[in-house]
Amino acid sequence: MRSQIEGSQAVAQAIARCRPQVIAAYPISPQTHIVESLSDLVRTGDLEGCEYLMVESEFGAMSACIGAAAAGTRTYTATSSQGLLFMAEALFNASGLGLPTVMTVANRAIGAPINIWNDHSDTMAMRDSGWIQLYAESNQEAADLHLQAFRLAEQLELPVMVCMDGFVLTHAFEPVDLPEQADVDAYLPPRVPRQALDPEEPMTIGAMVGPEAFTEVRYLMHAKQAAALDIIPTLASEFEERFGRSSGGLVRPYRLDGAEIVVVALGSILGTIQDVVDTLREEGVPIGVLGIGCFRPWPEEEVRAALASARQVLVVERSFAPGVGGIVSRDVRLSLNGLAAEVFEVAAGLGGRPVTRESLRRLIADVREGRMPANTLHFLDLDTQVVQRELRRPGTGVPPGPHVDHLTRESGR
Repeated sequence: MRSQIEGSQAVAQAIARCRPQVIAAYPISPQTHIVESLSDLVRTGDLEGCEYLMVESEFGAMSACIGAAAAGTRTYTATSSQGLLFMAEALFNASGLGLPTVMTVANRAIGAPINIWNDHSDTMAMRDSGWIQLYAESNQEAADLHLQAFRLAEQLELPVMVCMDGFVLTHAFEPVDLPEQADVDAYLPPRVPRQALDPEEPMTIGAMVGPEAFTEVRYLMHAKQAAALDIIPTLASEFEERFGRSSGGLVRPYRLDGAEIVVVALGSILGTIQDVVDTLREEGVPIGVLGIGCFRPWPEEEVRAALASARQVLVVERSFAPGVGGIVSRDVRLSLNGLAAEVFEVAAGLGGRPVTRESLRRLIADVREGRMPANTLHFLDLDTQVVQRELRRPGTGVPPGPHVDHLTRESGR
């Protein structure tokens, strides 16, 4: 059924149709509307057979999911930003124990300074936690990906994050085709756990593992991540066959035929980039877009095949590694090893700063016309005067303090 609906509400409806048995959640913007809606569905009885746990923190939410998943139930939670980092220890436990929890992450910047707006610094910080990471481009895809995420998690016995841009998607009202319950039931059967705690057969989980076996345990996690690269396209194909629309998958090529320059990105920014590419194509510029739908595991072969003919690859990142550079860019270079393409990395939209069509056009022009060096991190729309003044501040006699205090005071905010 197609309806105009807020992204968070669409996701909550899709999750409810997946029939979770345990939901443990703690509110943090901008994911709160998702878990609020699910709590209402449990309260009214529209979501039957589900235990909704109101916990004291994000760490408690993930810990409860670990216990519920270990007991063999279908489990779900959601979080964002500092909430994701607060549950970091438990994230590693969930993946290390092979517990198939599904979690929505409404992507939001990490402080300090405090910032509630969108970028990808939260999930990128947890990229090596052993969780599969799927990124939604639209609210329709965010809803669809949760159906696929439960299938994927329970088939592999591995937890999955569905990442959707906070506020940009979670609070946007768009037409979304919500799946019928019968179709979801046909696509997503009840969970049949490979491991489950049973009082009649007591066992210990998460016990100490010494050097003689720890490498093998970690390897098995890596092997299951690698197996996801084969399973994800199959799940996306089955989804399209049943629901009549394409959603998910490893990568999303757009106008790559004859493209000499390709822009690589994740999440909702892809829509703006595609609009710019459409305009440039009309002007005769040979340019295309490659959206990354699955960031962990990294689809190395698929990215390499998609970019094989490109001369210039521009990676637009919503996060970066301070002191190193682009995060996604490093993985793109891994895929391009041995190929001639130059890689340009740009941090854009940090902390919710708008990424405009005009800025993207200037950025692409700088790459095409040789004004931007490759293999160096650039920052889109960076106010260089402000930055240089702040870097010169030590030794000028101005009272010391955090950069953010100086910038806020001088801007009058």
